[in-house]
Amino acid sequence: MRTAPRPPAGGGRGGGTPPRALASGGRGGGGNIRIRKGRVFGLVAVLVVLAVLAWPIGLLIWANGKIQHVEALSDASGTPGTTYLLAGSDARGSGGIDDSTSGARTDTIMLLHKPRSGPVALISIPRDTYAEIPGVGGDKINAAYSYGGAPLLVQTVEQLSGLTIDHYAEVGFGGIEGVVDAVGGVRLCYPDDVHDVKSKLKWKAGCHVADGKTAIAFSRMRYADPTGDIGRTERQQQLIGAVGKKVADPGVLLNPATQVGLADAGLATVVTDTDSGIIDLAMLGLAFRSANGDDGVTGTPPIATIGYRTPSGASAVLLDENQVGEFWAKVRDGDYEAGQKVGGMPG
Repeated sequence: MRTAPRPPAGGGRGGGTPPRALASGGRGGGGNIRIRKGRVFGLVAVLVVLAVLAWPIGLLIWANGKIQHVEALSDASGTPGTTYLLAGSDARGSGGIDDSTSGARTDTIMLLHKPRSGPVALISIPRDTYAEIPGVGGDKINAAYSYGGAPLLVQTVEQLSGLTIDHYAEVGFGGIEGVVDAVGGVRLCYPDDVHDVKSKLKWKAGCHVADGKTAIAFSRMRYADPTGDIGRTERQQQLIGAVGKKVADPGVLLNPATQVGLADAGLATVVTDTDSGIIDLAMLGLAFRSANGDDGVTGTPPIATIGYRTPSGASAVLLDENQVGEFWAKVRDGDYEAGQKVGGMPG
């Protein structure tokens, strides 16, 4: 963990003036958009923890060798605590997605921060958050990945939050699909019939046991949902809960063959920074679980509006510049109360 003098509240990387509130999906006192259980990709880290902690050293080494690495971290001065950036990659043509969109963007961006003291915080940054991307200019934050991969995404999040990223972890959607199939499918519910062209979800109203491919489409569907991204977030939470319940079953958790299958499916699409390995993923998973428990903090940055228009005319989420600096400072210092849901739409 990199250490450095404590930066001023809400400063950019290494301190300074509070970053402008340029994000889609925010925080603010109590709101409509809440990320309580985290995004789907975070599930892989939790599964790694559940399986790896019981493994013999040989399997641990095998698992560590399956992780891919990328140069992701910046040379920014360290900030207090340990900060993880979790990204869910939606690279087309792989990872369970095959549509006409070119390139790759981060469908999910989460910042997990373990302060020196205080509760662990899991903050979801809406993918349509309007942010200043270094060397590019203003755009939706998920575009940073397509412009410059993991390194530029890390720099953009650091500039937005004022927190230096210590560990980077990226999971492709193919990993989630494989995990669902490894546990024999999960039971999911949605009250309406759906035929969504974008996600390719075909669903009959009610509850059904979904395989991996259907579960991914279920969690990505938004165009056929009148609540859009809010509804998608709820379905992602439902998927996390369903898989977590299945994995917690002793018949699955204590079965060596299933453990190998889970890790093989999940780790095959995991990418971390060059300094992080299986133990770091295990620590990430423990912090992730802590943030989602009764003693953690979850939410989004404060949002000014979800109807902001970018210079190019695209719809984006704009963070509340009057609150965002203090928000990130409280996350950094562990000043939020345990169990608190933070950020969201204006009250």
